[in-house]
Amino acid sequence: MDLEKYIGVTPDFPKKGISFKDISPLLADNHAFNYVVKKISDIVSQNKPDLIIGPESRGFVIGSPVAFNLGIGFVMARKKGKLPGDVISKTYTLEYNTATIELPKFSIKKGTRVCLIDDLLATGGTLKACKELVEQEGGIVTSIVTLIELKDLDGAKLLDCPNYTSLLKL
Repeated sequence: MDLEKYIGVTPDFPKKGISFKDISPLLADNHAFNYVVKKISDIVSQNKPDLIIGPESRGFVIGSPVAFNLGIGFVMARKKGKLPGDVISKTYTLEYNTATIELPKFSIKKGTRVCLIDDLLATGGTLKACKELVEQEGGIVTSIVTLIELKDLDGAKLLDCPNYTSLLKL
């Protein structure tokens, strides 16, 4: 399936010089969305994770149906201040600002096998921060999967994950 035709592009959003990749058209098309969820589920299942973590907010949309397909849990990685209770957090740099990502403290136990899933890999800051939080708690990142990789930004190098895969390189 030609996934690129389902990706919208908005120039100069959220700020000048950034070309926003919009997955909304893909999500709205039942065939394309089902294809992506099945394809990512097949990739993820090879590494036998116990849990999927998806960063806010498009990682929720892709990661949770994959977790459902595989019969495993899903944890939301949220922006600072959005989770109740005890959290672990990491501040990191994006391509155009800084951010802090948080996970519920209870979500990662020592030895938990985790797959990180997001819609897009740009500079790699968000996924690297999530990976570091998992490892800080004694979890094992078995794989990282994104729908889109912005290949010119080289974010995959920052992840230091031999099992990184993207369905679409733009």
